[in-house]
Amino acid sequence: MPQLAATPVPDAFETRTNATFGALMWALSRPGTVQDLPSDDPTLIAEALIDRECRVWCADPVLSTRIARFGAQLVPVALADHVFLPLAEMAALDLVAQVPVGSELYPDAGATIIAPAGFGQGQRLCLTGPGIETKAVIALDGIDPGFWPLRSARCRYPIGFDLFLTCGAQVMGLPRSTRIEVL
Repeated sequence: MPQLAATPVPDAFETRTNATFGALMWALSRPGTVQDLPSDDPTLIAEALIDRECRVWCADPVLSTRIARFGAQLVPVALADHVFLPLAEMAALDLVAQVPVGSELYPDAGATIIAPAGFGQGQRLCLTGPGIETKAVIALDGIDPGFWPLRSARCRYPIGFDLFLTCGAQVMGLPRSTRIEVL
């Protein structure tokens, strides 16, 4: 009888990207909750989400160079699947206004925005929608106040963009289906 091959053991890269991907999926499925990432390196999210079929726009030139190594195509923001963008500045809102939101026929063509924020302080928001039992109240800092009305205007489920906010080695997801009221 032939010997069965041993079960493959994941290497450090695979373990890290699997943990990151898991944190991202839990963050989107439970909007407003904070999930832990393996480290605070912003490259982790790119490693977990981006491959040669992805189109990316990135505000950070150093991160942009790292992302290009994954084989992603660097494109203008209006064509991007993933957008790495700090939302603290008013200038970022012009870029958010260009982010793809998909269409009724192809809602999956909406982009994902990845941005830094501060958790637990700043602007208070009330979240409702899928993945939230009744409502969740969160506080976020480091996001221009004009972002929330712009997001509301551009995210009309099923169209819109998904949002991952990072704070150090933590991530929070706000999918396009989440309704956000500024308190």
